[in-house]
Amino acid sequence: MNKYIYKGKEWVNKIVPVLRKLGIGLKQFLLNQYHKNIYTQILFTNITCFFICFAILTVFFDFSVKNIVYHQIEQELIQKSTRVNYALLKQEDLYKLNPSKSTDADSAENQHEQIKFLSEIFHVKITIFDKSGNIIATSAQQEVVPGTRVDERFTEIISSGEAKTTKITDPKTGELTFVAAVPMGDSKDNIVNGILLEYIPTKISTSIAGTRLFLILIGVVLLITVIFISVSQASRISKPISGLSVYVTEINSGNYMKQENAMVTDEMKTLNEQLNKLAEKMQAMEKQIENTEDERAKLFADISHELRTPLTTIQGFTEAIHDGVIKDKDLLDKYVEIIYNQTIHINRLIDDMLQLSRLESGSIRLEKSPLDLIAVTAHIAETLENTAKSVNTNISFESSVNQAIIMGDVDRIEQIIRNLIQNAINAAENGNIEVKINTFKNEFILSVKDNGVGIPAEDLPHIWERFYQSKSQKNNNRKKQGSGLGLAIVKHLVQLHDGKIHVESKLGLGTTFYVYFPAL
Repeated sequence: MNKYIYKGKEWVNKIVPVLRKLGIGLKQFLLNQYHKNIYTQILFTNITCFFICFAILTVFFDFSVKNIVYHQIEQELIQKSTRVNYALLKQEDLYKLNPSKSTDADSAENQHEQIKFLSEIFHVKITIFDKSGNIIATSAQQEVVPGTRVDERFTEIISSGEAKTTKITDPKTGELTFVAAVPMGDSKDNIVNGILLEYIPTKISTSIAGTRLFLILIGVVLLITVIFISVSQASRISKPISGLSVYVTEINSGNYMKQENAMVTDEMKTLNEQLNKLAEKMQAMEKQIENTEDERAKLFADISHELRTPLTTIQGFTEAIHDGVIKDKDLLDKYVEIIYNQTIHINRLIDDMLQLSRLESGSIRLEKSPLDLIAVTAHIAETLENTAKSVNTNISFESSVNQAIIMGDVDRIEQIIRNLIQNAINAAENGNIEVKINTFKNEFILSVKDNGVGIPAEDLPHIWERFYQSKSQKNNNRKKQGSGLGLAIVKHLVQLHDGKIHVESKLGLGTTFYVYFPAL
């Protein structure tokens, strides 16, 4: 025996870890499936909720049906016991049943037949007992052994004078029996014996089982319905999400095509709109990056080009001096002066590039204060008179107002005016330059006009670009060498002062720049 127990324990010890691993694996599999996507989450959640609700409903329904049926049986049993009591009271020989008195065989047989008749009418087993619990008569006489007594609780019920019911379960068969105990008599004060009515419901289990089967069939139908609805709901929710996921993938791959808003819920519509806006921003950023890269490449090319010429000049003259080729002192002094001027040009070019870079990045801060545009312009025009006279050019200045007060940074305003007049001097050798200040509405207008070579119409939109030179400037060998960044710097400085600038020019007739400053 111990050998089998030992083997059984060994088998259990082997099978338990396997079952535990299977349980853990099944749990992990279900969790992975549940968290796989929103489709399976909705489906699993709805089915799980359905089974829980259906189980609770089945238990509640089974409990309620049993209580209702049992209560109905007990009530019917009470009614039958009342009728049996009434019938027995009408039969004198049964009413006066007494175990202490002897009865002949015919009388006992007659009593048994009468009780059996009542038992068959009411479909119950009838037992009559005295106040001590001794069985006097029964409809199933063959089941009763002489001297048999009823349970003491039934004698106590009879003593109380009230009819009560109870349920008894056979420990061997598990069969349920309903028992009604009623006092036998016409009043509580005149109780002769007690009556037990026993009823074994043969069809109740079948009825409850049929009800359960019907409930299960309904549950299966409802489960199929729930699965169908869950699949439809999950598809309805997950399909737009999958579409948005594909859309995000397209955006990530660089395809910024706008997706039509065909979403079914407000949340999905909002998300789709935000993704469309994000795609537009990313497309704009990508385009801006491309433009920036193009501008950077162009800038490097322009810088290389602008620096190559003076560096080549410096290198050539320096090599000539270093090799001792130049013997004439006057020629040597001329070469040194050229090298010096080229270094000044390179230095100015680098300064202008740094300043333009700071302007474009927004790192330059203006120290604005009220200033008189007339006084500043007159001062700059006066300081550049000698430069203009060196190329036989005359500068005239006039103003239609006595004062032109604006809010600006004095140094930057001077830089704007100086660059514009200097450009006019470079373009108008042996000419005239007219500098004027006028007013219009709430603005002061600074104009710088020259009668120089002018700018071709096709070049006008490009003059604000870095290192851009018009055809007339390239062909004008008389102009002084500049950095090619002056007008780009001027435009940025004007915009920082909340102003505007535009140009009018005709080839061979001259150019006029107009700068508009807000009046203070």
